[in-house]
Amino acid sequence: MWMTPKRIRMEVDEALVFRPEWTQRYLVVEPAEGDGALCLVCRRLVASTRERDVRRHYEAEHEFYERFVGDAERAALVERLRQGDMSLASVLTPEERATRAGLGLCRFLALKGRGWGEGDFVHQCMEVLLREVLPDHVGVLEGIDLSPEITRQRILSIDSNLRSQLFNRARDFKAYSLALDDQAFVAYENYLLVFIRGVGRDLEVQEDLLTIINLTHHFSVGALMSAILEALQTAGLSLQRMVGLTTTHTLRMIGENSGLVSYMREKAVSPNCWNVIHYSGFLHLELLSSYDVDINQIINTISEWVVMIKTRGVRRPEFQPLLTESEAEHGERVNGRCLNNWLRRGKTLKLIFSLRKEIEAFLVSVGATTVHFSDKQWLCDFGFLVDMMDYLREISEELQISKVFAAAAFERICVFEGKLSSLQRHMEEVDLEDFPAFSIIVDELRQQFKEDQKIFDPDRYQMVISRLQKDFERHFKDLRFIKKDLELFANPFSFKPEYAPISVRVELTKLQSNTDLWNEYRVKDLGQFYAGLSAEAYPIIKGVAYKVASLFDSNQICDKAFSYLTRNQHTLSQPLTDEHLQALFRVATTEMDPRWDDLVRERNDS
Repeated sequence: MWMTPKRIRMEVDEALVFRPEWTQRYLVVEPAEGDGALCLVCRRLVASTRERDVRRHYEAEHEFYERFVGDAERAALVERLRQGDMSLASVLTPEERATRAGLGLCRFLALKGRGWGEGDFVHQCMEVLLREVLPDHVGVLEGIDLSPEITRQRILSIDSNLRSQLFNRARDFKAYSLALDDQAFVAYENYLLVFIRGVGRDLEVQEDLLTIINLTHHFSVGALMSAILEALQTAGLSLQRMVGLTTTHTLRMIGENSGLVSYMREKAVSPNCWNVIHYSGFLHLELLSSYDVDINQIINTISEWVVMIKTRGVRRPEFQPLLTESEAEHGERVNGRCLNNWLRRGKTLKLIFSLRKEIEAFLVSVGATTVHFSDKQWLCDFGFLVDMMDYLREISEELQISKVFAAAAFERICVFEGKLSSLQRHMEEVDLEDFPAFSIIVDELRQQFKEDQKIFDPDRYQMVISRLQKDFERHFKDLRFIKKDLELFANPFSFKPEYAPISVRVELTKLQSNTDLWNEYRVKDLGQFYAGLSAEAYPIIKGVAYKVASLFDSNQICDKAFSYLTRNQHTLSQPLTDEHLQALFRVATTEMDPRWDDLVRERNDS
């Protein structure tokens, strides 16, 4: 391997110790016992001691206190809060508390993917509960309006609040990357999700939904490009600060002459920045790679079986684990496309493989065809598919680990490519040790066809593995192009200056000879170390840090959106405006909390 980054220090947001300056800045103190930060205003414990979490709690809950500006004012405010004096607090009226409660409930409904009309049902449930348990407090529900129209309006207000927070932070991004996902809406295929990952001055990483683009209204690549540029302009971002693009590998995205990536890279060219780094293997890796591995349309056949089990075998105990897994993923009712995509997962295929005997018996009992269970080629392809999809599941799950930098993610890709080379070699040698499901099928067929010397053709499966290797090489080609930058970022003190670009050698030599910085590097994670590195003394190295940190290092936020869609497909397939759809996905994927006081104030002013 060309790099060996220290995994312990690859975390961006590892827990930090409590900082005394937070007391005046965020009105928190260090608790007497345990970790975290205790809020002096609401007496709630912020479990994490990452500054971003402490700041978010303060901004979302206690922005009222920003009016106390001077050091003396803040110090006096802290002292009064320590003594329990809450007279300065922004006391909410009963009407304002009802508004805030309604907003919180609307957000919860959106997170759970519930329809607009279910707010009234929630209101009725709470009324029944209070009448039985706290009859004197039933009146508090009078000011909480959860009617469908009000719920719609409040979700839009929350979306506007979250978007405003994102745009405020985006204006301070030193570098950013975009993730373009046109496969999240696999059941409908008419939207493009655009996510942004930006890095602030202190190397604080922010990932969020930038916009949703209706592909029906923006069919051409030029129209898509215009919509993305408009969203960036609204956020106060220029293309010159864009470092990376991660996409699916559909023709719309990566077509050689007419793909969106080509257009965007051409627009983003600047003499003062990297060429835009593009990689297309992160998003829906398991799903999209399955089409290359499924060489005999195995999944289409299995899909027919599962539909039959759902309609005619639902009471059979042997199928309960499968049905439970299916309902947990996408509910009792499911359309064909979502079912097909669920079956393109290694975990699901392994479960179905373990039930193949029971499924064959079930098909016989209902008079369905079982011709596939006597087809040697089909059975071998099935076993091979199960094994390969299990390996793809492993790498896909590793790429869902967030809050690591791109160097660590790329290392996992390199390890997986080594695994593919090993699988290729073993298949050539007809060594099936690394193919457990395939090996089981071959052993069963040898028992069944003892006179047949050739159960399967290794060349058939070598071609599949070889094609997968070439796909990975193509998808992550640009990351290989900047591997020296990734290595420099991950290991600045062990990187040999003679291998560094000429422009950075002087800075790197100075950095490696600084004992104080070496001591900081040993005890801090990479994010902390680069955040404290002087931009004046090390401008080039700091610039490399901003760029590398801005590259998407996981597919977590895209997978979160995809899971939200599959879980709530029936709600989201109802007539919704693009504005409402964007609001729902922003609420479902963001890590930011709405600024409730601002929302209450806006509600009262309207």
